[in-house]
Amino acid sequence: MQGLMMDMPLLISGLIQYAADYHGEAEIVARQIEGDIHRYTYADAHPRIKRMALALKRLGMQQGDRVGTLAWNTHRHFEMFYAAPGMGYVLHTVNPRLFPEQLVYIINHAEDRLLFVDRATLPIVEAIAPQLKTIEAYVVMSSRERMPETKLVNVHCYEELLGRENDTGFTWPEFDEKSASTICYTSGTTGNPKGVIYSHRAAILQTMTCCNFDFLPGHIEGVREVMMPMAPLFHGNGWNMPFTAPYTGSKLVLPGRNYEPDKLYELLEGEKVTLSAGVPSFWLILLDWLGRTGNRFSTLRATLSSGSAPPRAMVEKLKRDYNIDYIQAWGMTEALGCSMPGLRPGSEHLSDKEKFDRRQVSGRACFGTALRIVDDGGVELPRDGKTVGHLRARGPWVASGYMKLDEGLDRDGWLITGDMAVIDPQGHVTLTDRSKDVIKSGGEWISSIQLEDVALSHPDVLQAAVVAIAHEKWQERPLLLVVRKKGATVDGKALLDHMRPKIASWWMPDAVEFLDEFPMTGTGKVLKSALREKFREYRVA
Repeated sequence: MQGLMMDMPLLISGLIQYAADYHGEAEIVARQIEGDIHRYTYADAHPRIKRMALALKRLGMQQGDRVGTLAWNTHRHFEMFYAAPGMGYVLHTVNPRLFPEQLVYIINHAEDRLLFVDRATLPIVEAIAPQLKTIEAYVVMSSRERMPETKLVNVHCYEELLGRENDTGFTWPEFDEKSASTICYTSGTTGNPKGVIYSHRAAILQTMTCCNFDFLPGHIEGVREVMMPMAPLFHGNGWNMPFTAPYTGSKLVLPGRNYEPDKLYELLEGEKVTLSAGVPSFWLILLDWLGRTGNRFSTLRATLSSGSAPPRAMVEKLKRDYNIDYIQAWGMTEALGCSMPGLRPGSEHLSDKEKFDRRQVSGRACFGTALRIVDDGGVELPRDGKTVGHLRARGPWVASGYMKLDEGLDRDGWLITGDMAVIDPQGHVTLTDRSKDVIKSGGEWISSIQLEDVALSHPDVLQAAVVAIAHEKWQERPLLLVVRKKGATVDGKALLDHMRPKIASWWMPDAVEFLDEFPMTGTGKVLKSALREKFREYRVA
């Protein structure tokens, strides 16, 4: 016997339709590539999105065809998150921070037919265009008066495409909710990037989970949230904020391409942002700038993080000095939002120190996904809060594989995440390292994450990274790499003296080296593979 419920597919187009119908006055505010601010509402955006959907159809797109974007966080890029998937086409967001050969590989591998670019990414595309095998036309996300000169052929102006269409009587088509909606490639720190294909169903389920009352804490009934993803839109669907903001009727703020701390602050404070999202490196730089300028926040109450573990000193400083809760969930391109970042119900009695301890973990188990840890042989390990193992994930919004590749799952059908973790009996997940970053010294594991956290607690340290160096006796030993804050003079001895009381003696780094800057991945994380290669022959005297 089956239930008597209407069979309506879960489609991304329903989010923008709902926002326009019932939260039409809520704003979308975006810094344009040229630097000025564009401001409109969901009610304004929806007809533009429908006209772009019609324009894509006029350009010959068919269901399942890929539409690429190489662009920053602007209002036109936001519109593409609905215009292409809403018609059954697949939006492929390409990371402009990747190397040219990676960009060529990704675009060709996905078989994009159209490529949308903005003024900032146009030179990148002009350089690689001869190598793009499947691109039939380019669209510059610009108005006619700001349209740049280009040597590309078969180029369209975004606003002119819109101007040719009439959305009167247009309704969004319905199709299988399991159809592909967007594609995002991993950052490719080792080997070629891998394509993760999201479905409409997965995106809607993720969005509904991310909007639970205990996912982003502190919401007050009747108050409109203001969300600003500092995470780029090409990074895991902008951490779903292009979907969660319309779903909740929240104001959405997009920072364009300028991630300088003063420009981020201008939007965070000027637009009265209440919730932001981004990796720890954003806040390390922003906090350093805030400390030098004396600026404060009047509305921001929480910031969501994922990926690399945050330095405890940074989390404490955000709360102590700025009253901002730094909350983190576990997720990756292959598995967005797979843990709940908010404190577990029943935690109100915890001391401030105990709450900070909970903030250091990567969230807790949430309904819909399953997490477990296994040993090197794939045998499940206990959730006792002590045992370290390889983290595995499964669920309706977890990738079942990669585009055109037969890999990614273990023998039991769980996603191989590449993370090492501890899980406690209440479901809290603590990342101890990436599998490739863990340091095995004398048969015991040393967590590079924990060493970095202790180093970052020194007031003169802006960034810290720990990599393994070869050792004749112990196989591997930790090398600490540091970027000092502007004007700081801390030396290696002083830094090690600061760390010594806080960690086991055999964990102490064998040496400290200072760099002017770290190589970074396209998603704002330290590129440890490059650091490992740079110091591959390093030996302690």
